[in-house]
Amino acid sequence: MTGSDWIGILLYIGYFLAAIVPLFLLKAAFKVPFEVTRKLYHLAIMGSIFPLMRLFSTWYAALLAVALFAVVLYPILKALEPTRLFGRLAVERAGGEFRESLIVVQISFALLIIVFWGILGEEWKSICIVAALAWGLGDASAALIGKSIGRHLIRHRGIEGPKTFEGTLAMYLVAGTALFLSLRFAAGQPWLLSLVIAALVAPISAVVELFSNRGLDTLTVPISTGLAVASYLALFASLGF
Repeated sequence: MTGSDWIGILLYIGYFLAAIVPLFLLKAAFKVPFEVTRKLYHLAIMGSIFPLMRLFSTWYAALLAVALFAVVLYPILKALEPTRLFGRLAVERAGGEFRESLIVVQISFALLIIVFWGILGEEWKSICIVAALAWGLGDASAALIGKSIGRHLIRHRGIEGPKTFEGTLAMYLVAGTALFLSLRFAAGQPWLLSLVIAALVAPISAVVELFSNRGLDTLTVPISTGLAVASYLALFASLGF
């Protein structure tokens, strides 16, 4: 750990203050629809993958930042949950959902860091960004489109709650676009390879999101997406692409 890593931890926490506090104020001041506010929080949390990848010199420094943030945040949120102010600012379907979702995201990002930076090496760490963007942007679009214009329910005993064809299609298209752009510009892959891998992995992301219950898509989608992307990159590299 270097001095810049400790500064990075402070900046990482500062990112959340800069990203989340304006959304709290927005919700307090205006009647923004519940699901829109919920997904704005979701996108702000997703964006924390960028400081994690840019601010730290080693994977374990980034992992420490995630762990410290979770350890500090959890008791604070738990203490605030009974207050009227928290009820006005947070978006929850059930008590503790906001706190739990934030912690699950931190676990998800910690696993991405361990696998794609710690185990595979620094040259693979951009997959953390690829996986986070595919999950964050895809899931947000699935929820917003599914709830606003979704009309055709997908019925299966493995699916929890009402999910629609329109929402899943939005997940597929937006996750695919995020995969292509992040592979091309964050991972520096050739555009054709980025396009092919995006086309192959987007259906995986969409299906995993569809069958992930109890909010676990926050964990299952980034991990499955990252593993699929890494597998295809390794496969195409072995074939000389």
